[in-house]
Amino acid sequence: MDAKLIFEYDRNGDILYINKCSPYPEQESEEIEYGIVARLNPSTGEIENLEILFFSKRLSEKTLFELPVIADLRLATASL
Repeated sequence: MDAKLIFEYDRNGDILYINKCSPYPEQESEEIEYGIVARLNPSTGEIENLEILFFSKRLSEKTLFELPVIADLRLATASL
């Protein structure tokens, strides 16, 4: 599924959400690294959402922040 990435930060919970679609109950959740939760499409296993816990703390402790996922980034077209 091609979709624009939407970033949302919950300041109170210190969680960064990266979404390709809105989360829904049927998604499966998997902690892919400590404090990083992937929400997966139940049919395809594709990552549709990421939740990065302790986000500001992670940024303040390191100068480099990496996610354990591979991304295929392209410009969004008008058809999306």
